Amino acid sequence: MNTKLISKYFGGLALASILLAACGGAATPAPAGGPVQSVGTGEGEVSIVAWAGYIERGETDPNYDWVTQFEKDSGCKVTVKTAATSDEMVALMNEGGFDLVTASGDASNRLISGGKMQEINTSLIPSWSKVDPRLQDAPWHTVGGKHYGTPYQWGANVLMYNADVFGNTPPDSWNVVFEETTLPDGESNTGRVQAYDGPIYVADAALYLKAHNPELGIKDPYALTRDQFNASLDLLRQQRALVGRYWHDAFIQMDDFTNEGVAASSSWPFQVNFLQFSGVPVASVVPSEGATGWADTTMMAIDSKHPNCAYKWMEWSLNPKLQGDLAAWFGSVPAVLDACTGNELLTDAGCDTNGLGSFDKISFWKTPTTDCGDGRMECVPYHEWVTNYIAVIGGR
Repeated sequence: MNTKLISKYFGGLALASILLAACGGAATPAPAGGPVQSVGTGEGEVSIVAWAGYIERGETDPNYDWVTQFEKDSGCKVTVKTAATSDEMVALMNEGGFDLVTASGDASNRLISGGKMQEINTSLIPSWSKVDPRLQDAPWHTVGGKHYGTPYQWGANVLMYNADVFGNTPPDSWNVVFEETTLPDGESNTGRVQAYDGPIYVADAALYLKAHNPELGIKDPYALTRDQFNASLDLLRQQRALVGRYWHDAFIQMDDFTNEGVAASSSWPFQVNFLQFSGVPVASVVPSEGATGWADTTMMAIDSKHPNCAYKWMEWSLNPKLQGDLAAWFGSVPAVLDACTGNELLTDAGCDTNGLGSFDKISFWKTPTTDCGDGRMECVPYHEWVTNYIAVIGGR
């Protein structure tokens, strides 16, 4: 992996604060304090907090550029701040100074409840009707019947593995990253696996236990009773002895798979696609236990300084060409199903390859709260996920 490319995409990533703070009113609201009622001339710029690989302008590969034409058409210059975790996205939006964020479900509801996002007027987004109906009223961006963003892309947290290590017997279970085992190349997995450096990864352990320890009674990996949560932590402590690195930087993970002998890890389709394109022998699966995943929403800050450019970008982000190109680049599934046909980069098989039919099999990220979803208010809230996962990583 080109280290200049890595440094180009990522600076130093600090530990993110997750404290929430309410903020002031939105620009040009309706008289009753509702969403923006009209879109005018762009203000000349728009700033976006985004996942790696989500906002491309052709610098890595000229075939993948959905920024340049937008800037020409709208007069809005796009600047991007890459975030590696949902907690970092929440911290950046709390600090302010950004117009939009491509938030996953474990960040979006925190931002909404904290008063950081403004309601979106979907009538000002002509392409809204083209959004996959499964996403239009999704709970990670729809609260009290109000929409707080436009769906962008979705996908699974896949199990990426070294094809040379696994040969003709690819893994079919997450046990290769959670349990000490001998891999098909005859060597132990100890020190050769990675885990995601984010508290939401507790859900991955819970999903594994849901399949292998049914007596725990886990139904929702994000709504865990104290006993279920503690069992998940015990599994993560067991995994700690196997993990060579806890990853959050996509490009550093790719470097590890290229140069450091990593055999298997949870990952995003983006890394799989990029490494395969670079000739690195990796592949990926959604194992038998299923997978956690993400459905991302482009959300607008309550105090956006460039609301016209922000609305123009949200509309632009839903055009089928961008949606298809991004899906091909990231390995994700488009929010606009029209993107699944006629895109040269994605191909007509691309959506199925990227998991279009797996929507109901994915446990999408969401913020854990005390509300168990069944009337009980005894589930472990997210702030405890944070403190306990930090302890696990630290060997406690």
